[in-house]
Amino acid sequence: MYGLHYPIWVVVLVLTLLAHGCPVQAIVVAFCLDERTVAAWQSKAGQQGQRIQEAIVCTGRVELGQVQADEICVTTQHGKVWMATAMTVFSRLFVWGEVGAHRTKGLIELVMAHVHAAAQGVQAVLFAIDGFAAYPRAILKHFYTSVRTGQPGRPAHQVWPDLHIVQVVKQHTGKRLTGIQRRVAHGCLDRVYDLIAMSQCDLGLINTAYIERLNATFRARLPALTRRTRSLAQASDRLQAEMFWSGVIYNFGTVHTSLSATPAMAADLTDHVWSVEELVRFRVPST
Repeated sequence: MYGLHYPIWVVVLVLTLLAHGCPVQAIVVAFCLDERTVAAWQSKAGQQGQRIQEAIVCTGRVELGQVQADEICVTTQHGKVWMATAMTVFSRLFVWGEVGAHRTKGLIELVMAHVHAAAQGVQAVLFAIDGFAAYPRAILKHFYTSVRTGQPGRPAHQVWPDLHIVQVVKQHTGKRLTGIQRRVAHGCLDRVYDLIAMSQCDLGLINTAYIERLNATFRARLPALTRRTRSLAQASDRLQAEMFWSGVIYNFGTVHTSLSATPAMAADLTDHVWSVEELVRFRVPST
């Protein structure tokens, strides 16, 4: 808040509107602000949201259960970029997201590294993903324990014993969906359905419906993600700031009807609904 020269209530109100998809142009007209001022506030809020995610979510406190991940292709003023996101199904918690110029293994690895950082130790976990081949390799690269034998050299990597990966591959003819193929990329099919039942509280099919709903929330709250829009994102860093600010509001300030709590409360990361002002004023512990 230092040096903004505006009352706290104005900044909080503007950031609340931005987090819920209000176009910058409407805020500029309504509050008689300069567009660069609003953009600067949003950038600072996004950086704050990313710090909160790192300090509270990605600190080894989350029971993952079932994790779903997906990517969105976004058109910006400088071309297309990819936004990759991951969430836990039981708590609906947005764990992490990354924006990159290309849909690559490196982009997926950045997301999976933070999902691993959020995990509460070695546990049973199911990953439900699409058919992108980079996912299984990125997951297996991070979810392992080091087996030390006392011999020289790098310790052997042992994949988590109760780790399972399923892929949902949608088949299209032109723009028409013609079929869905579900396959196990790693692990045991019977155990997969056990973890689905525990995380979804039903006997559902292998699916990526929850991450698709989260991405639909991002599309509703980030004008640049709308398929046909004139509010294109200006750059990848600006889009990442928008994603983290909307994501942290979603995690800590949005009560889900099905949970009667926020995702952060359902994941036992906090005991109350956070206000926008509390998120803005939160001081991230120094490392």
